[in-house]
Amino acid sequence: MTDVATRTADPATDPDEARVREAALRLVADHPPEKTSPEEFLGAQFDAGLAWISFREGHGGLGVAPRLAKVVQEVLRGTGAPNAVARNPIGHGMGAPTVYTHGSDAQRERYLRPLFTGEEVWCQMFSEPGAGSDVASLSTRAVLDGEEWIVNGQKVWTTVAHLSRWGMLVARTDPDQPKHKGLTYFVVDMHAPGVEVRPLFQITGEAEFNEVYFTDVRIPDAERLGEVGEGWRVSITTLMNERVSIGGGIAARGTGMIEIAVRAWIEAGRPGGAARDELMKLWARSEVLRLTNWRASQNRAVGTPGPEGSIGKSAGALLNQAITTYAVGVTGAGGMLLPDGGYPMARPRRMAMDVSSTQKAFLRCRANTIEGGTTEIMKNILAERVLGLPGDVRVDKERPWTDVPR
Repeated sequence: MTDVATRTADPATDPDEARVREAALRLVADHPPEKTSPEEFLGAQFDAGLAWISFREGHGGLGVAPRLAKVVQEVLRGTGAPNAVARNPIGHGMGAPTVYTHGSDAQRERYLRPLFTGEEVWCQMFSEPGAGSDVASLSTRAVLDGEEWIVNGQKVWTTVAHLSRWGMLVARTDPDQPKHKGLTYFVVDMHAPGVEVRPLFQITGEAEFNEVYFTDVRIPDAERLGEVGEGWRVSITTLMNERVSIGGGIAARGTGMIEIAVRAWIEAGRPGGAARDELMKLWARSEVLRLTNWRASQNRAVGTPGPEGSIGKSAGALLNQAITTYAVGVTGAGGMLLPDGGYPMARPRRMAMDVSSTQKAFLRCRANTIEGGTTEIMKNILAERVLGLPGDVRVDKERPWTDVPR
């Protein structure tokens, strides 16, 4: 049976697909991955319009449907080509769509190419100690001073902030407006005076996340994304792309997290009975999610995706936890032990979730139902925007932010 996730259209009836495939083949021929540095290869990929193919030409794209990104993946798979997402996950999945959708031409030209090559890593600074699931209640302030904004406040759970050159920042610019209306969105230089990054160590022993402090940090008004007071609208672009980035990946059949469970089952001696039955259930769930994400990608909007990302994010988080729980369980008593040598501590270039060992994957996946929006928030989004159910009670929606108790 043909795998629906890899089936390709007839180039004679889909000229865009033929164009993308030809460009990808030419990229590999002209820049053999084994002889080309990652930065050079990814730069050439960007220039060929194969970075984000739905973006306009000149901005890393070809102006074609997002679904055709799978053609690029098919051509590059197995060639040894560098993975742009792994080099800059926050920038690639969230920063680029936000800059492309809301930035000026000057900002697109300045940021997109080095973002894709991984030469300039990005982070996202929304959450605060008092504003997690309710991001719009944030209190970090930005005050206009001539042509600059002065920022003071604190952000938390900022992934790879310690490695980042640029950050996406939402700050309150008008506290007398309701919480959603008084926000403005900025690109901030993470090396600017007054920016302090402190690591947060996780249960795995690593420090992917950080808290970031701003003390009289000056941001030029030219680094604002969107209009003053339109920060929430710009943030939605970032958040919806974040959910797609986290939960919308389309791995090849049998790869990804389910591979951990299969590996653990094999290492345990391929037990039958309940252990085998549970593995088959997890395999089926993984395949359903993979194909659901593939179908969703066919209709994904450029810029601000629809709520389909919340489906993949919510289902994927719970599935990851179930898979790693199974993997640790089938390992037996050894699943309670540290792997040989323990866990590596915060690595200088650690970008994404490390699942190098079954035990570490189990611990790291506990965060999946929290990061990028909690599962409860994802359910609210799906209930309201997909099922059309009444929204949550929001007693502070129209009240000035200054009047809301915190």
